[in-house]
Amino acid sequence: MTIDLAVIGGTGVYALGELADAEAFQPDTAYGVPSGPIRVGTYAGKRVAFLARHGEGHSLPPHKINYRANLVALKEMGAQRVLALNTVGGISERFGPRVLACPDQLIDYTWGRISTLCEEPGSEVLHVDFGEPYTTSLRQAIVQAAHQASVAIVDAGCYGATQGPRLETKAEIARMRRDGCDLVGMTGMPEAGLARELGLDYACLAIVANWAAGAGPDADAVITLQDVLDNVAVAMAGVPKVLQRLLVRHSE
Repeated sequence: MTIDLAVIGGTGVYALGELADAEAFQPDTAYGVPSGPIRVGTYAGKRVAFLARHGEGHSLPPHKINYRANLVALKEMGAQRVLALNTVGGISERFGPRVLACPDQLIDYTWGRISTLCEEPGSEVLHVDFGEPYTTSLRQAIVQAAHQASVAIVDAGCYGATQGPRLETKAEIARMRRDGCDLVGMTGMPEAGLARELGLDYACLAIVANWAAGAGPDADAVITLQDVLDNVAVAMAGVPKVLQRLLVRHSE
């Protein structure tokens, strides 16, 4: 099977409405089953696969997602390029709610997750280069596609991956700001690292759903799930245009 692009959806993104003639696949891998069915169909004339990272009913918390099975299943089905949609909080000024961003750096604050294909005895030890955690060519293609589609996007930024599922304290966000993080999410790792071990082209399109704790114009604002979902719905309006242009660019 040839897949031009695989899309992994995060919180609030459980389907691609523009995916036509989709078939559902439920593969099993050496690492178990993925989060849910992988739906493969036609999008802008290309073969696209979609997987809801948390499950289509949002039943999986970030630390319980089988990231290895998700990525291995996509690769075994023929995907080489993976676009990760990540719902995040904004820390820096440019990354307010309803912004789309394509980060270029990453800090991992997660713990206890299986983060490598080298876990099992006898597995090959992979010391992959991870200085640039996102594939530069794919990241640049996403940014250019957004510009061509007249969709506002913030180019670059640092994503801080936290454990979840709880949101962060103000002190934790203050530390992350000092560390250089612009965005905070719960699923950026180990997904990006595993993609590198598998040799997949991988990039993140971050959907800013809220200001992180203590960030933004109202440092005491309470973050509600409804606000998150409302902001994701607005920001997602530009994503189909970016995807369409990205797929067209890849075939040119």
